[in-house]
Parts: sequence; structure tokens; C-alpha cells
Amino acid sequence: MLHSTPLTLHPRRRLYGPGPLLLLMGVLVSGCASSSPATPSPNRQALFNGKNLEGWRVHGTERWFVDGGDLVCESGPDAAYGYLATEKTYRDFELTLEFKQEADGNSGVFFRSSIEGTRISGWQAEVAPPGHNTGGIYESYGRGWLIQPEAEKDSVLRMGAWNTMKLRVVGDRVTTWLNGIEMIDLADEAIGKAEGVIALQIHDGGGIKVRWRNLFVEVLE
Repeated sequence: MLHSTPLTLHPRRRLYGPGPLLLLMGVLVSGCASSSPATPSPNRQALFNGKNLEGWRVHGTERWFVDGGDLVCESGPDAAYGYLATEKTYRDFELTLEFKQEADGNSGVFFRSSIEGTRISGWQAEVAPPGHNTGGIYESYGRGWLIQPEAEKDSVLRMGAWNTMKLRVVGDRVTTWLNGIEMIDLADEAIGKAEGVIALQIHDGGGIKVRWRNLFVEVLE
């Protein structure tokens, strides 16, 4: 914070004009007032319309539904793995979303992935309860954990409240942020060769419920 010293005038001295500092402030304010709002990137698109699952495909028997404008995933009677995947495929992109874990929030965001039934091949940005590496990258049916966040970053997760996640995938590089904090930065040759869907996961075991909202993807060219 910038603190200014009060201006004290000599009783016999008069101050002529606004002075250079006030003139500069006037120019800045004028410039800000005349500037037009930033134009959103034409490549930034909403993945979820807040009304239905248009643009998505359900894989498995777990529950995916819309409630109060939120996208909700919840364990079904089979308590099995389930996925909600985009109909489109993506390669280089930046994804932002919000999630709230209402129960055992063991979930995740897959990218550059492919799904057959409920078997998914690809990579996951972890969404999990405290102590379980939210923001880390896991390779499904492959090498397992590729990178986990540093332990002290676990406190960034707000269990039971809304969290903001950003996932950036360009070439062979993946970076994740949680609530504005960079969680991991990874370069991986196998990821660099892939392209596929974006998918939300519900873990097996039952008792899971996660809300999602404000899902936007920006294709990077």
C-alpha cells in the first residue's frame, strides 16, 4: 500500500494549478474511463450450459445431473467408476472450473483421454479430499502418479466450499492451479503425443458427491 504525506502549505504561500502529480492522476483516470472493456477470447467456450448435459456423454451408471445451475456427480447404487466426457476432443487448452466436495470428494478432471465403457486411458488432474494430492497428475492404467503437489500446499484445498481449479495443457507441459496457487508443473513426453476428451470422474466406493460450475475451456493455438 502506498502512503502519501499530507501537503502542508505555508500561510503566505499560494498553490497555483493542480501540480504535476494531480495532472498525471487526471490523465490516468481519463485513460481508464475512455478505454473499452476487454474483449473475451473467441476461443473461450463454456463447457456446461447450467441447464442440461448437452455436449457431454455419460459413461457408467453413476449419477450426473443438474441442480440449481450446478453440475452434480453422485455415487449410484453400483458405487462404481463413472465419467462425464466432452463430445469434442482437445489438445492444447486452458480449462477453468469450480468444484465443491459435499461428501467424500474423490473425483478428478481427465484430459487428452479416451474412454471405452468405464475404462479410461489418459491423465487426471486429481480432485480429492484433504491429504490426497488435489492438483497432482495421475496416469490411469499406466504409470500411476506422475507428480504430486508439495505437502504444504494441501491446505490450499477448501473442503466443503467452492474451489477454483485451472488446468493448462500445451504440448508436453501440464500446469495446475488451485485457488490461485500453482500446484504442479510437469513436462511429459507421452502427454505431449496425445489428444482426447476432457472428462470429470466419480471414483468408485460410493458415498461421493461433488458439485461443479463455471466450466470454461480456451483452445490455445
